[in-house]
Amino acid sequence: MLNIPNILTSFRILLIPVFVVIFYLPAEWSAPAAAFIFWLAGMTDWLDGYLARRLNQQTAFGAFLDPVADKIMVAVALVMIVEHYAVIWITVPAMIMICREIIISALREWMAELGERGIVAVSWIGKVKTASQMLALFLLIWQYSPVMEWVGFIFLYVATALTLWSMIVYLKAAWPLLKKSNESKVD
Repeated sequence: MLNIPNILTSFRILLIPVFVVIFYLPAEWSAPAAAFIFWLAGMTDWLDGYLARRLNQQTAFGAFLDPVADKIMVAVALVMIVEHYAVIWITVPAMIMICREIIISALREWMAELGERGIVAVSWIGKVKTASQMLALFLLIWQYSPVMEWVGFIFLYVATALTLWSMIVYLKAAWPLLKKSNESKVD
């Protein structure tokens, strides 16, 4: 259970309160420092997955904790930018992304109970969504310049579109089992 990938995942979770405190410090350097911590957390996410596969150190604990760490970090960052910008065009995409994560997590859990987890495994759409989301959040946390923030807004909307698209893909893949489960309960 204690291996390099799991240590990196645990480190990512420990970075979350540091990220929040740094972001809210009343200092000129707090936003870029918070953006750096967010970037560092994203890099540890990539690195722990790479090392787990490369070193053959994949564990059930890591398989559980890694997506939890990712979702917590992203949800915290989304809540922070919603609070910081306090405008509906940030709130709505954040709400969509958080709701989608809850829906897909529940769907994956249910599919795993049926032994069909592979039907809703992470796809390339999910990976592109995550990359767009991370870039958007990094730029919106940093707040370096108005141009950078607008690029962040654009990537936030790209990530939102991919969030909806990937949710539809996952639900469509699971629909036959959802329908079958509903029909068997009606009978």
